[in-house]
Amino acid sequence: MNRLTLLNYVPLVLLTMGGCNQPESHNHGPVQQSVKAFEGDYPIDVLCTTGQVAELVRRVGGEHLEVTALMDHDVDPHLFKPRHSHLEQLNKADAIFYSGLHLEGRMADLFVQRARTKPTYAVTEGLQTRNDRRLREPPEFEGMYDPHVWHDVALWSDCVHDVADLLGKLDPSHTAAYDKNAHEYMAELSELHQYCQDEIAKIPKQNRVLVTAHDAFGYFGQVYGIEVIGLKGISTEEEIDLAHQEEVQEMLIERKIPAVFVESTISDRTIEALIEPCRAAGWDLQNGGELYADALGAAGTEASTYTGMIRHNVQTIVKALTPAAD
Repeated sequence: MNRLTLLNYVPLVLLTMGGCNQPESHNHGPVQQSVKAFEGDYPIDVLCTTGQVAELVRRVGGEHLEVTALMDHDVDPHLFKPRHSHLEQLNKADAIFYSGLHLEGRMADLFVQRARTKPTYAVTEGLQTRNDRRLREPPEFEGMYDPHVWHDVALWSDCVHDVADLLGKLDPSHTAAYDKNAHEYMAELSELHQYCQDEIAKIPKQNRVLVTAHDAFGYFGQVYGIEVIGLKGISTEEEIDLAHQEEVQEMLIERKIPAVFVESTISDRTIEALIEPCRAAGWDLQNGGELYADALGAAGTEASTYTGMIRHNVQTIVKALTPAAD
């Protein structure tokens, strides 16, 4: 394990988080803490929570970091509860990066505890600190921000810049390298953002309705112009409201929406329970395919990278909601 010394101090902005079942308003503000700058053997051992965060930090950190993701591709971060082996990983890491905005709600206390002894950063903290107007505040989420910011590629790109700044403060000797890596990655994301806009525009306007198991695609719909409806709310811990499900069924039939979508970390039964009654009512609603809402795909698949995940989602949505040419 690498050493942390008192050579320099840099500020840590740590978001005080609450669990999904006991939320705290974002208006409470961040807690300021100090952490020790890194000095030791490279690469720096960095532990990240989700695959999206791990890839972001890995792309910015390059050869100077050894990045590990705590959660696998089939893990729902809303429900993740760390085991003893995970606690050991948190203890051994030189630095911790997590998504934030209550995504990993069950780990809130752990982040606060680890921040007392090592750099512990939320990659979305900069968005909140700047009061970014693109942050969604769904009324059903009780005053908190929607944490699924990576579905807006431009918003996630701003997090890349923030991570480069954090790494530069943690490891000042490699600031130039972190900045260079960040700008290269942000250029890729700029092209990806344009790709999303161009592809979603191909769907007929009346078909631009994205129905999924839970409300994870709000940012995607907000920026790319597609109506988003989740059977559950922001967190997968919520129960399905049967009255809401019936309203969605009626809407799908009335507006003749061709397909709905399953999510990689949620059982297909949630969506199948929506499809069956629509078909019984005479509308041949289709399962449009699997989307990656809260996690990347398995290693070796097209969705195992952030860019691949976004492209897969867009291609799946466009194919299912666009009528086949005669």
